[in-house]
Amino acid sequence: MPIKFAAVRQLRKDKKRAANNQAIRSELKTLVKRLHRLVEGKHAKEARALLPMLAKKYDAAASRGIVHRNTAARHKSRLTLQVNKLS
Repeated sequence: MPIKFAAVRQLRKDKKRAANNQAIRSELKTLVKRLHRLVEGKHAKEARALLPMLAKKYDAAASRGIVHRNTAARHKSRLTLQVNKLS
């Protein structure tokens, strides 16, 4: 348990930030799963509509430091390749 009051406040902030970051990571995983289902089901139109939104979410997460920018770029690239293979 922290001794100083400032450490208690910091711990409170850290818990809130961790919860927010986890929610964003979870949302990214959910969107990726949805995109994979669309690709497997050969729904090219829906997959193309979802891809820009997913890329935007990855960029936002990378700019906030939730995922590394290279990781975001790699995921966006691989997902784009999968969607492009449909057509």
